Amino acid sequence: MKTLNQDLKERSFKPVYCLYGEEAFLKRSYRNRFKEAILGDDAMNFQAFYGKDADVDEIISLADTMPFFAEKRLILIEDSGLFKRDAGRLPDYLSQMPESTILLFVEEQVDKRGRLFKKVKELGYAAELSRQPEAQLKSWILKLLKKEGRQISGAALELFLSSVGDDMELIRNELEKLISYTEGKDGIRPEDVEAVCSVQITGHIFDMIADIAAGRKKAALERYYELLALKEPPMRILFLLARQFNQLLMVKELSSMGKGRDEIAKKAGLPPFAAGKTMAQAKAFSARELRSCVEKCVEAEERVKTGRMADRLAVELLIVEFSGRSTKS
Repeated sequence: MKTLNQDLKERSFKPVYCLYGEEAFLKRSYRNRFKEAILGDDAMNFQAFYGKDADVDEIISLADTMPFFAEKRLILIEDSGLFKRDAGRLPDYLSQMPESTILLFVEEQVDKRGRLFKKVKELGYAAELSRQPEAQLKSWILKLLKKEGRQISGAALELFLSSVGDDMELIRNELEKLISYTEGKDGIRPEDVEAVCSVQITGHIFDMIADIAAGRKKAALERYYELLALKEPPMRILFLLARQFNQLLMVKELSSMGKGRDEIAKKAGLPPFAAGKTMAQAKAFSARELRSCVEKCVEAEERVKTGRMADRLAVELLIVEFSGRSTKS
């Protein structure tokens, strides 16, 4: 992010950028900042392509067009999937693109081995915007609260993060509710957090796995149905289940090597406040069981993608199977 901030500050822009990763809030924030810095209110020299129907030939045609009474033309290509499939002649074209055009890609996933990604790194800048570490999130929250003239106790801040998770958009939304709820109070306390903030999907997944570990099949399924009722897609639930089992496996292996909580948190990409809970949960499984759970999640995803099974049923059967395991430590 240092390079992005420097380019924005100096208004010295590279010909092509790619913002990728799972932190949607940061991607959206930088996308908007670049648009404002490059064009301001100029709508004539801005074009956008959204989704996998983005046409490479049309992008190139627009990129070759000189801007109208301005120095730069900005073309936004968002969620195109071009970094995970054949991008046609676009990678080769970037080397001959007019200096007056800037391409800004915003993607969730990229193939770093692909020609387009390598060309963007060669000619411009690719920035991975992933989930932020705990210290960074705390600093950001405190800055937002300071702007509102508000304070929060250390205990309330810890509880807030453990309840909301590390998604910055969710954090901002929940923080706005918390600020409104505590209007007129001296500061934000743990009881305020408990009264206002929602437990997000990652918390439901954590609790579901706790039920699975204890063999509470009915309780685990009820949590799954609750998530479906909240309009969570089955495939997102499957992805989060797989990610959690993978983290548990990593944590278990690191623990067996004698690593401490802080080192485990760093290597596993976990906030320290969550590492302790994850370490405790990992003890309910053997490494072999966790590895099997991850593999079965991947197999279930493949069955759904190839049309051999409905997504909702695939996840339901996994939960039933996992809950029937014999508990080991």
